[in-house]
Amino acid sequence: MKLPPLLCILTLLCGPVLAKESKPSKPNIVFILADDLGLDGVGCFGSDRFKGKTPNLDKLAESGLRFTQCYAMPLCGPSRCTINTGRYGFRTGGSTNPAAGNPSFKDEPSIARTLKQAGYATGMAGKWRQMSDTPGDWGFDEWLTDPIASGWYWKNTYTKNGEEITTPQEVYCPDACLEFTLDFMRRNKDKPFYFYYPTHLIHGPILKTPDSKPDTKDFYEDNVAYLDKQVGQIVAELDKLGLRENTLIVFTGDNGTAHFGAAQSTINGRKINGMKGTLLEGGSRVPLIANWKGTTPAGRVTNDLVDFSDFYATFASLAGAKMPEGVAFDSYSFAPELLGKKGAPREWVFVQLGPKWYVREQGFKLTESGELFDMSDAPFVEKPVAADSTDPGASAARQRLQAVLDKLSPATGKVAPPAPKKDKKKNRPPKATPAQA
Repeated sequence: MKLPPLLCILTLLCGPVLAKESKPSKPNIVFILADDLGLDGVGCFGSDRFKGKTPNLDKLAESGLRFTQCYAMPLCGPSRCTINTGRYGFRTGGSTNPAAGNPSFKDEPSIARTLKQAGYATGMAGKWRQMSDTPGDWGFDEWLTDPIASGWYWKNTYTKNGEEITTPQEVYCPDACLEFTLDFMRRNKDKPFYFYYPTHLIHGPILKTPDSKPDTKDFYEDNVAYLDKQVGQIVAELDKLGLRENTLIVFTGDNGTAHFGAAQSTINGRKINGMKGTLLEGGSRVPLIANWKGTTPAGRVTNDLVDFSDFYATFASLAGAKMPEGVAFDSYSFAPELLGKKGAPREWVFVQLGPKWYVREQGFKLTESGELFDMSDAPFVEKPVAADSTDPGASAARQRLQAVLDKLSPATGKVAPPAPKKDKKKNRPPKATPAQA
């Protein structure tokens, strides 16, 4: 039957609106966590060494939202505890690498479990070992990780859903993780999913990648390139599955750049102050890119403060998930910013490593020992402010930040036990095999 002219016009006008309204309300979330990659490892964050060498990450930032002031913890274990629980280390006890395995899924909230209760399929592939128990215990339906603490690149064993898989030949474990990720997305494309991809790249030992050339002497740049390539492969698969417009892709690093990368890296000709393992900008200030095609503001750069506890509340908000009750969360949602709104950005971030910590706002930071620093030239310079300074701006900042620390009261929280003595042989990096050399 031929439609009346007016109804045809209304159909043409309303069609796109109806299609937009039918878009699923729960976005897929793909959270990519790089290892030991700071600001100076990504081209779009001003890296001189990697300018033009991280095209897939740069493209995500160009068409998405780039955060310039995101703060992790200075080491991977505390950062991962904070991500998965939405709580600072003095609350969970996971404030150092050795102590990161102390928080239990029996006692702590879990972002995977929260999203699962909201109807999400949950999966992860990559590095888990600092966390306690298994990814399955923490709410992941499916997971793949390494069974030992070293030698996670070229191996013939890995753990899949609790079962140790042995292959006849060495495999490049980042490839095994990627294949698992893509397969998970294909099988769950018709329902909302959360996939946590804590890749081992670019943690040491820095070994060859499948793309390394025979005459390559330094594999560091190869590892960054392979990380960027894998990001591109994940994005391409989402495009192929028709999921890009309903998938939030988040990319960040678990702490600042490690020494073997930081020693040669600069941003616009200047070195970042500090590196992985330090309570300086180079220890915790990390890249953060968010891309949700058609939703996040394309090409926007924001200086809003974000810390690693915030992923929990943000993902829960976007998923329409209910945060667990009776829990002291530290998580602030930056979901409004992802939707192009102003939101209510943090006024400060908190960073801790064992018995030391600091609270930082846009212009100043205050440490647990009362040292105040002018951060106006960060991440390159952290200028000490004298305790007897009469500068009104510094004095006001000291009062504000001390009030934050007094309220948080980290010293009264869970204290990390001393690190156990390491078995040197057990923790020694593996010797390179012919396939790794």
